[in-house]
Amino acid sequence: MADISAIFFILLIIGVSYPALLTAWWLLFPSTVERARLRLDRTPWQSFWLGGVVLAALLIPTVILLALPFGPAKFLGWILIALTLAFSGLGAAGLAARFGEQVSRLSPASGLGAFVRGAVILELASFFPVIGWFIFFPLATVATLGAAAFALLRWLPKPVPASEPAPVQA
Repeated sequence: MADISAIFFILLIIGVSYPALLTAWWLLFPSTVERARLRLDRTPWQSFWLGGVVLAALLIPTVILLALPFGPAKFLGWILIALTLAFSGLGAAGLAARFGEQVSRLSPASGLGAFVRGAVILELASFFPVIGWFIFFPLATVATLGAAAFALLRWLPKPVPASEPAPVQA
């Protein structure tokens, strides 16, 4: 019984802390998260493909470091995994901001309230059995990794051209 309670409370703590982590990224690095949100909003496929390239570039040294029979190398491999996930967290905060923006259009919510709702939606979508685990979460992680890379490189998408107003006929 104690094992079940421990697992339940660990999952509960993780469930509460993930939106808090994304909110912390949003509050600490607002311009970076906004750039990631813009990338995910306007060019999601470019973010996904860049995320795939970044993931491949980080995966090779990580696998090599973890395979070496040397303790400090394994430690560096785990550090690289943690840094990659933290890096992806900046992009995930951008995705939560994008979800929060959509939520605020549907219901009145402040900026922080909409962001936290977006973070909770992102988390709950990832917890959905099979589809969330094997489709949504991996695709979202790769896309947010690319969005974070774009945001840290300060590569913004091209501005949307303003459409000219139609001439008024008398």
